[in-house]
Amino acid sequence: MSKVGVIMGSTSDLPVMQEAIDFLKSMEIEVEVDIVSAHRTPDKLMDYGKNAHERGIQVVIAGAGGAAHLPGMIASLSPLPVIGVPVKSRNSIDGWDSVLSILQMPAGVPVATVALDGAKNAGILAAQILGASNTAIQQQIIEFKEGLKEKVLKGAQELKDKS
Repeated sequence: MSKVGVIMGSTSDLPVMQEAIDFLKSMEIEVEVDIVSAHRTPDKLMDYGKNAHERGIQVVIAGAGGAAHLPGMIASLSPLPVIGVPVKSRNSIDGWDSVLSILQMPAGVPVATVALDGAKNAGILAAQILGASNTAIQQQIIEFKEGLKEKVLKGAQELKDKS
């Protein structure tokens, strides 16, 4: 079974990260959720980064605000793909500090980065990564994208009907 780890620096990030969790669960992808603070629980971070793959996790989604070191530190320790979600936190500089901290990774330590508070896209990207080698998940992504198309076409028709 495919499994995605969704981690965040604190419980205050959960309202944003819940969108990734909800999307993955809607795709029937197993999700392991945890709080792993880069600054307050460095030993836990080290253990998570080094061992997540041994627990069957295949992709990690890491959300963090402020200095946002969590995604990059996990990527430095793990052989897994890491998707970073910059979170606009109460102490952030309008979210830019989080975006740049996650986006500007050095060569050799990639972190796929989604938009500020863009956890749903992180969930979609994780499902697409898993779908590259799992046809059942890939089919669900195809159906999801078809649903997006249908929603736009329906909206366009409703607009025409009102005109």
